Amino acid sequence: MSQQVHQQRLPEPAAGLRDWFREQGRAYRNGEDRPLAGYLMLSGGYATGTVAGGLLAKLLGRRLPDRLGPWEVAQLAIATHRLARTIAKDPVTSPFRAPFTSYAGTSGPGELAEEVRGHGLRHSTGELLACPMCLAQWVATALALGLVISPRITRLVLSTMTAVAGADFLQHLYVYLQQAAE
Repeated sequence: MSQQVHQQRLPEPAAGLRDWFREQGRAYRNGEDRPLAGYLMLSGGYATGTVAGGLLAKLLGRRLPDRLGPWEVAQLAIATHRLARTIAKDPVTSPFRAPFTSYAGTSGPGELAEEVRGHGLRHSTGELLACPMCLAQWVATALALGLVISPRITRLVLSTMTAVAGADFLQHLYVYLQQAAE
């Protein structure tokens, strides 16, 4: 007994829209392997997570602050920088990147260089996880939502990551001064 596989046809307007998106993707890629569908899925995940965080804050009765002070913004920026670099470059966090990247050596003191692997969503996720500048938006959004949902714990994380960034700077300064003295 053979089973026939029937392809479900999209209604004409939907098929036309799908074809238009595919054509835009082909034109954009310009012969390169760019995982646009993966980027779109990650962007959708970011938007969904942000909305879910906002809804959770509302459900918990948390109010958005009228504004953040200059010190909070500075601390948020420094902590975002440090946490994004920790996620993207630290050897200890490499097991989380391993399904999406492969080891390619070191890129600086205490940092790894990795090559993105795979196709589609796997490749897109690898690009995100291996790029501290790409991760910064995600980290900053999570920390900002944390300030609304659980401010005490988030302030502890902000303070810790800011201290780590300061310690990193002092380590680099120490090495620089040591080398200058030689």
